[in-house]
Amino acid sequence: MFKDDGKLIERMAPALQRVLVIDPSPPGGRMLADLMRSLTHCQVWIAPSAGKAMELLKGIDPQIVFIEHAERGGVDGIEFTRRLRRSEAACRQAPVVMILAQPTAAAVLGARDAGVHEFLRKPFTTGDLLKRLEAVTLRPRDWVEAVTYVGPDRRRFNSGDYTGPLKRRSDARATPEKSRVTQAIKILKSAAGALQSDPVQALRAMKAQGADLQSVAVKTGDIKLAGASAEFQRYLATVVDPRRLDPAQVAFHVAALSAFMPSESATGAKRVA
Repeated sequence: MFKDDGKLIERMAPALQRVLVIDPSPPGGRMLADLMRSLTHCQVWIAPSAGKAMELLKGIDPQIVFIEHAERGGVDGIEFTRRLRRSEAACRQAPVVMILAQPTAAAVLGARDAGVHEFLRKPFTTGDLLKRLEAVTLRPRDWVEAVTYVGPDRRRFNSGDYTGPLKRRSDARATPEKSRVTQAIKILKSAAGALQSDPVQALRAMKAQGADLQSVAVKTGDIKLAGASAEFQRYLATVVDPRRLDPAQVAFHVAALSAFMPSESATGAKRVA
């Protein structure tokens, strides 16, 4: 049945061994579970609600999550994804594929901004499913750890079911190093402003951006940026309780790193992912 796609499935299989399906309809959940097992011989767990799914996450650590989204009643896939991305679960970065009966612009934007990777329109074919699986396993997007957004890079957001005004010429390009620095510093500034309102995510975002700046510094051979980002990471490593972040210390380090911010004209970056 899947002879022509055998090599592709073989490449994807290691990233699809543990699957979580969230669907309030038992027949719908079983259908997708059976289809996934026929493709990869994986383990599949089915949850009838977002609450039950959050409980299961702790024990199964899924590599991919499918969620049936209903805008009225049923399961709110957008809210579930937002909670997952901001949770302490080991699988918080796992690809989320949202299943929709009607992929409206509002649903697509909501899914993108909640941190969903891909979505499927019902009814879907095996070919549709394989395209989404290939996208999340073999063409992964950079992860963005900000304060207002946590999830895959939205500038490379893709949907095979919606071709509205989300597409931009820059979507298919890899993010240049200067754009990475610009984005990281913008996120750091946002995180510094969220020390009181959301200290947990602010600390998480600052750690991620500090590490990203360090990576850029190593790649580009920028010794000064490497030193400044290393000093910032050393400070963050001493913080046990996010509520004890010192605004003055954070402001000092963010200001030091902001000196490495490229000009807007050099990067063309106008928004945080």
